[in-house]
Amino acid sequence: MKKKNYSETQIVAILKQYEGGREAMDVCREYGISKATLFNWRKRYSGMEAAQLKELKALQDENRRLKQMYAELSLDYKLAKDIIEKKL
Repeated sequence: MKKKNYSETQIVAILKQYEGGREAMDVCREYGISKATLFNWRKRYSGMEAAQLKELKALQDENRRLKQMYAELSLDYKLAKDIIEKKL
């Protein structure tokens, strides 16, 4: 069976159908996902709208970039500190 990749907006739409009153097995059968996948999605994306999801992705991306910048600066500081100590 081919694995299908759903975007976050598609996942939110699927969860809206489930939360709208459709049975879990019907939703799973229609989209070709397991019941466990549906409940994992519900745990992760429950109550989110598409706009909130985009904002969350942007914040995660910014957080990743800031962590990378901090790691680079920390490494530069450590190297400079080692060089200064060796000269003394």
